[in-house]
Amino acid sequence: MTEHTEHTDEPDDVDDSDRMTTESSGRERQPTASGAAAEQAGGAADGRRSRDIVRYVNYLVLIGLVLLALVAGIQFYGAVSRTINQWVTAEYRSLFHGAFNLAVLLIAAAGISWQIRRVTS
Repeated sequence: MTEHTEHTDEPDDVDDSDRMTTESSGRERQPTASGAAAEQAGGAADGRRSRDIVRYVNYLVLIGLVLLALVAGIQFYGAVSRTINQWVTAEYRSLFHGAFNLAVLLIAAAGISWQIRRVTS
């Protein structure tokens, strides 16, 4: 078997979609510059619009998750405070509450610092 390749004068980088041949006439129809520019502009606008929609959906999901984390964090903070009040002797409660509040403050500061670096970079 021999492989038969057809040689054309067109460059190799021409896309098959650019070679539009009509069946009835057998002639090649050359794409117009304004038609190609319009297709690119339309494609760019659609791509930008879909990226914007995806970005807005991601922001909505992020807002929902932040609200959920806020509610869970408040409930956790209350539960730890009640546990300290129940299990720790009255004379050491303020020390435990202070240590717990300091830990929460340090974790929040680290998270805020990380987020600021992420947003500004």
